Amino acid sequence: MEPILAEFIGTAVMILLGGGVVANVVLNQTKGNNSGWIVITTAWAVAVFVGVTIAGPYSGAHLNCAVTLSVLLMGELSFATALSYMAAQLAGSMLGAFVVWSVYKDHFDVTEDAGAKQAVFCTAPAIKNLPRNLLSEIVGTFVLIFTILHFQDATLDTTTPIGLGSIGALPVAFLVWAIGLSLGGTTGYAINPARDLGPRIIHALLPIKNKATFNLEYAWVPVLGPFIGSAIASILYILIY
Repeated sequence: MEPILAEFIGTAVMILLGGGVVANVVLNQTKGNNSGWIVITTAWAVAVFVGVTIAGPYSGAHLNCAVTLSVLLMGELSFATALSYMAAQLAGSMLGAFVVWSVYKDHFDVTEDAGAKQAVFCTAPAIKNLPRNLLSEIVGTFVLIFTILHFQDATLDTTTPIGLGSIGALPVAFLVWAIGLSLGGTTGYAINPARDLGPRIIHALLPIKNKATFNLEYAWVPVLGPFIGSAIASILYILIY
């Protein structure tokens, strides 16, 4: 499989499962309605595991623009390839979000809460405080990237492309699970620009009744925050080692 296609498919499946669990928990009349945060964080971890398993052998399974930025800053990826990876991740996230909506369409129709419906697609702050919300995304992504860089340093071989897949799917899944449980309560832990922006765009385009706005005032936070967190983690790693 071509690396760009692997990034597209891996990200699409990750968003399908991650967005799907949010739909199952927050939308009305689902089997998993109100099953809680632990269900969401666990399923997101498994979603990452599945995405990494699919894309790992072919692209390294970045599945995250923040990961791609880190690999670029580490000098392991060209600028053009990094842009193509990010584009594939964004497109994959949009496809995954669209399929979630298609599967849960009837439940969207019977749910009145506009915020709950938007939560299926993208993140939002529990308490709106943009500087602190930005800090939350920076810190969460810093932990993700800084830990990944240390995992890679110990286990990277010459046959696996650099990315989440180079350290194995299971450690990454546990890492994402821990971030969600520990740091996800403030903003919903996007920690991935494509994960938030792509589905947010799809939400804006779909014919969903009584839906929330695009929320441009906040939408930049889960995009810029992960990029900043990734850059800090990568630069710190370079300075230390």
